[in-house]
Amino acid sequence: MINIVDKKNCCGCSACVQRCPKQCISLVEDNEGFLYPVVDNEICIECGLCEKVCPILNPQDKILPLEVLAAKNPNESERINSSSGGVFILLAREVINRGGVVFGAVFDECWEVHHVYAEKIEDVYPMMGSKYLQSRIEESYKDAESFLNSGREVLFVGTPCQIAGLRSYLRNKNYSNLLAVDFICHGVPSPGVWRRYLAEAYGGYDANEQSRLQAAVGKNTVWYQSLNAKSPIGDIKFRDKTMSGWKKFRFVVRSKSASKADKNSVLSSDIHSDNPFMQGFLSNIYLRPSCYDCKCKNGVNHSDLTIADFWGIQNVASDFDDDKGVGLVLVNTQKGKEYFDLLGMDVRKSSLEIVHQFNGVFCKSVNKHPKRSLFFTLISDKKTIKEAVYICSIIPLYSKILNKFKRLVKKSVKYILGDMGIKIIKNVLNKKI
Repeated sequence: MINIVDKKNCCGCSACVQRCPKQCISLVEDNEGFLYPVVDNEICIECGLCEKVCPILNPQDKILPLEVLAAKNPNESERINSSSGGVFILLAREVINRGGVVFGAVFDECWEVHHVYAEKIEDVYPMMGSKYLQSRIEESYKDAESFLNSGREVLFVGTPCQIAGLRSYLRNKNYSNLLAVDFICHGVPSPGVWRRYLAEAYGGYDANEQSRLQAAVGKNTVWYQSLNAKSPIGDIKFRDKTMSGWKKFRFVVRSKSASKADKNSVLSSDIHSDNPFMQGFLSNIYLRPSCYDCKCKNGVNHSDLTIADFWGIQNVASDFDDDKGVGLVLVNTQKGKEYFDLLGMDVRKSSLEIVHQFNGVFCKSVNKHPKRSLFFTLISDKKTIKEAVYICSIIPLYSKILNKFKRLVKKSVKYILGDMGIKIIKNVLNKKI
């Protein structure tokens, strides 16, 4: 049976929960706000299915992409409201028009994220855009299997570990009517931290009431106080490009009465690097433990297509960059190529080397923030998310001086030796030659 001893060995995909024939596995939130499977030993029949469908326990071999492309949806409106160059909405429309079903992540009524399926294109629109949270898969693998077995086409979009979980749940059966799409993932921040951040920033969080609850039933209740019924939130965009463009995207929260004509509908609007939640996320302070040692990256989840934003496009194809968003597409299978070729996107050929240069998290995990434990201690001691992120982000003076020295040395070496010299030195230091 599934028994999580080291939390870095659970990505939270929920394949074990959905495959259990006795339904004796439930997901329980820990004191960091992440969900983990817990087995009811009295009901468990020890069939071992939960272990057989775990993508961490059953890793697959890496596959290399057939093609690497820069891509843009020719519809600028769709691209402005999308991530990854607007690839997803074109894929979804193709599958819907063929009578298929699309699975993706949407906000729920509390502004947390879960997976749902859509059979009409208007139900696909809420799936568009980045949502920097771990989505609850819930019953989506079961639902997808049911649609696949009935002969309908299924587009399933998720993080690398969610696609690995889907493949494992399906026992790696090669369904010709399944198109599995993942995206290059930085890591997933804590849903519990997000819940509390929203409550603190937009109403509903009461530190004194939280302390009373903690004293009564334990520290885990720090995660269960969410937005109250009077929350003003009507829309959240993690990647709003309408104000500052694609590269300086903004974190924007709008009120329930939001409309394009109502300029007062914006509750908050921050350049992503200035927003406290995004700062903590991008600094790797509160990612899931498995994200620091991800076992599902670099082609091992066998997705048909991998999509992402083509960061660095201005350095390799500046004429293709209009600051409205350029997508990076890794075509991993022949099936993925057949679907992608139907979309009519504007494309440029690229290479895996460029992916590694500008989208390094495709093949390697991010480093854990050295003050991660301190962050969770701070918010347990009544510090707000904003305060805790600020405290953990303070860089000591000696580190600032050292970092500045390193940059000067690197700049000097590059000036003297050029890019090739830098590459040779890196290879020597990494003992590659």
